[in-house]
Amino acid sequence: MASPTLHQPIEQQAPRLDLDALNRTYADANASSLVAWGAKTFGSGLVMSTSFGIQSAVMLHLVTQIVPDIPVIWVDTGYLPAETYRFAEDLTQRLHLNLHVYQSHLSPARMEALYGRLWEQQDVDALNRYDQIRKVEPMQRALRELQATAWLAGLRADQTQHRQTLNRIETQAGLYKLLPILHWNAKDVYDYLTAHDLPYHPLFDQGYVSVGDWHSSRPLMANDDHERSTRFKGLKQECGLHLPKTPEEAESLNSSSL
Repeated sequence: MASPTLHQPIEQQAPRLDLDALNRTYADANASSLVAWGAKTFGSGLVMSTSFGIQSAVMLHLVTQIVPDIPVIWVDTGYLPAETYRFAEDLTQRLHLNLHVYQSHLSPARMEALYGRLWEQQDVDALNRYDQIRKVEPMQRALRELQATAWLAGLRADQTQHRQTLNRIETQAGLYKLLPILHWNAKDVYDYLTAHDLPYHPLFDQGYVSVGDWHSSRPLMANDDHERSTRFKGLKQECGLHLPKTPEEAESLNSSSL
């Protein structure tokens, strides 16, 4: 067998776990307990992701109180609002984050030259191509290069139909995925931010309840029936980072009409 090169890191092997038993054990455990279990179980293979979105300070603070040096993956699409970049800088300094920024190999200008302004095409396939280029591929590369075996994410069940189906400990693309605040609601988030003097994203004060790229996010309207209606022009709920990887499953879960 050939020796690994700098571009082919030795992959850590994730332990084999009984997910059914673990989800029974941790179904009602507090968020910190699940993070601590993850740190003990996966060691240096444990990473977390952040979007520096509206409530991202919750997970960033919660996790780094237990694992201060955990690698924090941020996929920067190159199309984030200026407020997001400033918010990210503030939280990185405040919480001393071990931040790893990943971007697409295609610059925004090159992508637009090759494929056009994909977000303007009012087409789910175009949005999916955008997400694959700017979000999914960089995240997959980050997980691979950081030799992750488990991934902490701040998903909440009340955010999308897909997330309502999740357990607190899942698998995705061969990795374990831990969701400490899956069953939190908006009041839980507010109480945590207040108790620890943490900020919401600046656009929260302008009516945003979810924020991603500047061209695909807007404030909540009175006739919106769900917070994710403010994303992707209402055409879909998920960007692809947290979806199963078979084409059939991804297609079935991408639609906001589920």
